[in-house]
Amino acid sequence: MSFSENPKAFAYPVLVADIGGTNARFALVDHKNAPTRMCGKSATADHSDISSAIRDVVYPETDVKPRTAIIAVAGPVTGNVIPLTNAEWVIEPLKMIADLGVEEVIVLNDFEAQALALPGYRGEDIEQIGTGAIRAESAKFVLGPGTGLGAAAMIYASDTWIPVPGEGGHVELGPVTAEDFEIWPHIDRFGGRLGAEQLLSGTGLPRLAKGVTRWMKAERNFETPASITMAAEDNDPVAVRTLEVFARCLGRVAGDFALTVLARGGVYLTGGVTPRITRFLTDSGFRAAFEAKAPHEDLMSKIPTFIVRHPDPALEGLASYARSPEAFAVDMKGRRWIAPATSDAV
Repeated sequence: MSFSENPKAFAYPVLVADIGGTNARFALVDHKNAPTRMCGKSATADHSDISSAIRDVVYPETDVKPRTAIIAVAGPVTGNVIPLTNAEWVIEPLKMIADLGVEEVIVLNDFEAQALALPGYRGEDIEQIGTGAIRAESAKFVLGPGTGLGAAAMIYASDTWIPVPGEGGHVELGPVTAEDFEIWPHIDRFGGRLGAEQLLSGTGLPRLAKGVTRWMKAERNFETPASITMAAEDNDPVAVRTLEVFARCLGRVAGDFALTVLARGGVYLTGGVTPRITRFLTDSGFRAAFEAKAPHEDLMSKIPTFIVRHPDPALEGLASYARSPEAFAVDMKGRRWIAPATSDAV
């Protein structure tokens, strides 16, 4: 079997892992019809490598060792050695096969994993913002303001879901409203430009707050996203205005992506910042900016937007893929490693 061929079934149990810069989260899928079985999480700094973390976190939770591992990492998957962006770990799939005795290892982008979760969300997994209704078997988009601004599309074609990760978080973000035009000259540029991630993320939020502070001729020193959201809870005027601008701009960017892929299946907000600014997303600002796409306001009013409430969306996406790989077309080229005893592809 070649690296590029999409598997039609996995050997169970399947271990799924979401590896972030700070924490690694693990779960098991015992068989095709099994629910996701959470195993726990661990700080990456507490272990020398992923194999050590799996032995300590996953093995105590199962009598049968995993035969397949599907892993999501933040960043591109390039070659047999995959360094993490914000952690000391290096993911080496061939070493995992040797260390753990798994039959195959698949490594995907973290927002690709988030996209894989989109078709399966139900009930309390999501909270709708504004109007619109999901159209079945239609494109979806996920946008996640966290440390950065992650983005991915889920396209439906030929009876198959196709996740499309990318670097959409770095699209341009310019002023639109009269207030924007007053604030933008006060915001520090990054590399001579303002991409969406430079404002709409945990790292970008203090930059936006600094610009709003200058515009309001106030004296504030918000150095962290938490300091801004906490101040907004106390109705600090600078923090409140910052998050109002943040929500409005996030709505505009989300609307741009909805138009790009015609996301009649909905646009979904994840990421660490999102649950901390819910009240700014559910007021009229986010949704009004999302719909303000002349001449397509009527179309935009029909596309639903959601806050993802599922606690582990990337893990759930990987688990959905583990249960039904035939339902998804996932590019395996250079991202799938098989034990030599199983195949001569490695």
